[in-house]
Amino acid sequence: MSAEYATFGLAPAMRAGGVLADGGYQVHRDFVDFIVNGRPLLFQLSDLDAVSPLAADIPPAIFTAHVRRLLLEADAPLRDGRYVIYGCPECEGLDCGAVTAVIEKAADGTDDFVWRDFAWQTAEPADLTLNGYHGIGPFRFRGTEYRDALGQLLAEGEPQARRRVLLIGARVAVLAKLAAALRTIGIGAEIAADAAGVPPDELRTYGAVAFGRAVPDETRTSVREAFDRAGVQVAYVDGLAPIIPLLVAQIEYALDRSPQEQRRLTRLAAGPRSAELEVTSTCRVQLTAYRMDRLSRTHVHEVFDAVLEPGEHQVPLEHKATKGDSYVVARTSTSVLVTPTSA
Repeated sequence: MSAEYATFGLAPAMRAGGVLADGGYQVHRDFVDFIVNGRPLLFQLSDLDAVSPLAADIPPAIFTAHVRRLLLEADAPLRDGRYVIYGCPECEGLDCGAVTAVIEKAADGTDDFVWRDFAWQTAEPADLTLNGYHGIGPFRFRGTEYRDALGQLLAEGEPQARRRVLLIGARVAVLAKLAAALRTIGIGAEIAADAAGVPPDELRTYGAVAFGRAVPDETRTSVREAFDRAGVQVAYVDGLAPIIPLLVAQIEYALDRSPQEQRRLTRLAAGPRSAELEVTSTCRVQLTAYRMDRLSRTHVHEVFDAVLEPGEHQVPLEHKATKGDSYVVARTSTSVLVTPTSA
């Protein structure tokens, strides 16, 4: 099959971490995704929980080595000229499986690059007959566009470090549990009463500020002014309720740097009887409802877990999951949305 020209680009992406309904954890990963013909290549594959080799939390030397491999300035890591395009977000290697492809220069002597023979690979060599992605590629990228996009990553020196979260609130016990949960999934977190006296260089290490519900307006204003004076743009999160998985989901959403038009999950609304959501590509979606009763006890209900096609969907909700002070979290492998249930 001849390779047709395709556009090539890069964009920030996220593997959504979180505290799961069963008490487990899922690690947060920031990475750079490949944008092919205007869409994340990851979305064009089967619903896959994976990250590209261009992850923000790997050492700069390894990050640079991955970029140079994609530019064919270093040998392929696998047999037959194959490169890892997406791998397991929890570990490296082929044991958990990886999406691989042959990357080569165009055979006609031009400066173009070709990605072909995509496959799901768990061992050497790749079995294209059994595990090939027969509907994906081959893609031919113009050399200038391809080199410029990847070269920009090298010009930036190193991947952008994951930013921390500043937690501000009155309930120290809740903040301590939230900080511990965030650190467990790979997000740095610190607790403070305000931002007064914090040096600007330190403020620049934060990507989000989360306020507890009891934080007074004057404190919120002073914190925002401190970040403004430091010239730092951060996401501000108003905690919906002292429920740790819910707060983690809010912060995950705030830290998502991927372009809005390239997200899988784009809308979520919930009422007492149903939730409405919109997805842009076929993917697994999980809905979890959280509510607090009159004694401030937390109740968790897993209400939906299935693969959805692109489009708008309505999911029924049981009354016991949404009565009172309740919230719904929608999750895919790459995005999270949170909403309170409306009356």
